[in-house]
Amino acid sequence: MLFRQLFDKTSSTYTYLLASRAGGEALLIDPVYEQTNRYLKLLEELDLKLVKVVDTHIHADHVSAMGSLRDATRCTTVMGEHSPADVVSLRVRDSEAVKIEGISLTALHTPGHTSESYSFLMDDRVFTGDTLLIRGTGRTDFQNGNPYDQYHSLFDRLLRLPEATFVFPAHDYKGDTVSTIGEEKTFNPRLQVSSAEEYAEIMDNLNLPNPAMMDVAVPSNLKLGLRGKDQHRVATIEVKELLAKWPEPDCLLVDIREEGERQRAGTIPGSIHAPYARFDEYCCKSGPLAGMAKQGRILLYCAVGERSTLAVEMAAEMGCEGLSHLPGGFKAWTEAGGAVEAAD
Repeated sequence: MLFRQLFDKTSSTYTYLLASRAGGEALLIDPVYEQTNRYLKLLEELDLKLVKVVDTHIHADHVSAMGSLRDATRCTTVMGEHSPADVVSLRVRDSEAVKIEGISLTALHTPGHTSESYSFLMDDRVFTGDTLLIRGTGRTDFQNGNPYDQYHSLFDRLLRLPEATFVFPAHDYKGDTVSTIGEEKTFNPRLQVSSAEEYAEIMDNLNLPNPAMMDVAVPSNLKLGLRGKDQHRVATIEVKELLAKWPEPDCLLVDIREEGERQRAGTIPGSIHAPYARFDEYCCKSGPLAGMAKQGRILLYCAVGERSTLAVEMAAEMGCEGLSHLPGGFKAWTEAGGAVEAAD
């Protein structure tokens, strides 16, 4: 496995690069906007294809590189389902797997620092965002933070992991790089409490200043997704147009979401499945969509329209013309009352 821990000095943020092999698929956790070119250079040097970027929560101390990396690589952006960000390609639920080639992370909803904070568990290590830090814990005094929620996230979720589990946080301000669950249980001063009330008293009296970047970072991180006019930069078929011809649309519907999304939420009736992670295989000259595109209109859709926008652009670059997408995706379809059936 390839594993890199990268550091942004300005915000004291750790970003993590994961891949199962050189030349394979890669995933980044908590990237920083100003470091975008550094990430891209490392990906090139290691011959990696970035397929997913994960943010553990809406960051208040830096602008996320999710948007810039998506634009540069057409990767999938991932956050927990509680995220208030307006457009995220893939929203995961508690205990749901986030997968790339050879690697699987389990999403753990660990609110408290913010209401949408998630940690991500992989085999012998857990990426804790700002929930559990090395010899500390994330503040709970803004973005719907709650010390009682954080207490339960810590004591009922993270601290129940095996004590040998490595802890990789999103920040460190002292130069520490890694800890373990066992070390934090023993030496973390904020965890030496006997009740949620005692923990809340500590957190409610920290009296910390707001992060210097908070007024810039939070609004930016809430609006990193492709939306509105961004989704109309490629050919579209609007929901109302599709509904007007339903149940006999004059196009082939192609669902590019992941199988887990389809199983959880259902699919538009009559759709075929061509997952975004392998979309280049479907739209290359020898791929099935290339031949279908010559026979009639093809309409792509994803969860919220971000991946389908990128997929239409990808297909055009590979010579597969004539594809359109559904702005707003499956969410817009269901909100308009469109039919849904269980995935096969």
